[in-house]
Amino acid sequence: MNPLEAVRLALNTIRTQKLKSAFTLMGVCIGVMFLIAVVSIVNGMGVYLKDDLVGKLIAINSFEVRHRPNINMGDTDAETWREYQRRKRLRDYEVPAIVEVLPAGTRYAVTADASLSMSSRYGGGPRSVRVTGVEGAFFDIKSLEVTEGRLFAPQEYVMGTPVVIIGPDVVERLFPNLNPIDREVRIAGLPYTVVGVAESQGSAFGMSFDNVAYVPLQAPARRLLNTEQSMIDAVIVQSPSEAEMTEAMENVRQVMRMQHQLRPAQKDDFSLQTADSALEFWNKLQGYLVLAGVALPAFGLVVGAIVIMNIMLVAVAERTSEIGLRKALGARRRDVLAQFIVESSTLGAVGAVAGVALGVLLALLMRTVTPLPTVVAPWSVALGVLVGAGVGIVSGVYPASRAAKLDPITALRQE
Repeated sequence: MNPLEAVRLALNTIRTQKLKSAFTLMGVCIGVMFLIAVVSIVNGMGVYLKDDLVGKLIAINSFEVRHRPNINMGDTDAETWREYQRRKRLRDYEVPAIVEVLPAGTRYAVTADASLSMSSRYGGGPRSVRVTGVEGAFFDIKSLEVTEGRLFAPQEYVMGTPVVIIGPDVVERLFPNLNPIDREVRIAGLPYTVVGVAESQGSAFGMSFDNVAYVPLQAPARRLLNTEQSMIDAVIVQSPSEAEMTEAMENVRQVMRMQHQLRPAQKDDFSLQTADSALEFWNKLQGYLVLAGVALPAFGLVVGAIVIMNIMLVAVAERTSEIGLRKALGARRRDVLAQFIVESSTLGAVGAVAGVALGVLLALLMRTVTPLPTVVAPWSVALGVLVGAGVGIVSGVYPASRAAKLDPITALRQE
C-alpha cells in the first residue's frame, strides 16, 4: 500500500471513530503539551535573565573589572565570601595601566556607586536612590540615552561639576507634574542640578532599574560612594567584537596581576565578569531543567503509547478479514507491517500536533496571566512532533507484526 494511502486511512479512522480516537490521542497530546509548556518556561527564564537582567547590567561584548563578582547566581559558600572580603578594593590610580593595554577601538568607563538619600523641595521626603559616579564612555557602553535634557559635557567630568541625570522613578517621586531639568536636588544633603532624565530601563524580579541617578565621578558626592575617595567599584571595558574582548580580558588580567604582585601559582584576587560568566550557574541549571521538562512528560507519552498499542491491537482483530484478503491478493508481510506502522505513527503525530497547539496556547496564557516569562522554543515544537510520531511507531510495531504474521486462509475464515 502507498504510504499516503495508509495515512489517508488512518485519518479516516480518526474522523469516523471520534471517541476512540480522542482517547487514543489523549496521552500523546497531554505529554507533548506539557513538554512544550515546561520548555517554554525554562527558555523564557533564560531569555529574561540574559536580556532583562544581566543584559542590562553588563553590556554586549563587555566585561567588568571588579574586586568581586557583581552578579552572583547560585550558592556562594562562606569561605568564598570571606575570600572576597579579603580582596583589595580597586583604586583609581590602577585605571591608567588598564587603559594602556586596551586594543584600539576599545571603550572604557569607570564607576563607583552606592545607595544615597535624594530629596527635592518639590516632592516628598528623602528617597533612597542608587547613585552611580561615572567617568569615560559609560553612556555609550550602556547604550543609555536621555529622554529630556542632555548627557554630561566633557568639562563636567574633568571639573566634577555637581550635575545629575536621574531615572524616571526619581522624576516621579521628587518632581511630580514638573519638568526636572535645571532644578535642584540634594544628594545626601549636597546640591546638584538636574541636566537630564535617563530613558526607562524597566525592572527585573521586582528590582527597578529606573530608581537611579548618575553623577560625574569627580563630583562632590564621590566621597560618599566609597569609604575612601580613591576607591572605585568597576572598570567597564567594551570591545568591538567578542574575539577582541577576549584579547582585552587577557591583557587586563596580566596588568592586574602585575599591579597586585601575584605570583604565577596564586589565583586572581579580582574579578573579570562577562554576561556569560554571570549566567554560568543559570546555564548549568537550565540544562537540568530542560532535561526534567522533557523527562516528566514522558510518563504521559508512555500512557499514550500503551493506549495506541491497545487500539491498534483491536484494529488488527477487527480487520482480520481485510488483512487476509490483502494477503490473498498478493500483499507481502512487509506491506501489511508498513500499513499498520504508518497508521499508528499518524495517530501519534496527530496527537503531537494537537499537543503542540495546546502547549503553545498554555505558554501564551501563562505569560499573560502570570509573572512567568515564557518563550516557545522552535526546537521543542519539532521535538514534540517527532516524539509523537516516534511513540506511534514504537507502539505500532507489535500490533503490526501480529497483523503481518496472520495466515491468510485462517484470516479469511474469520468474520
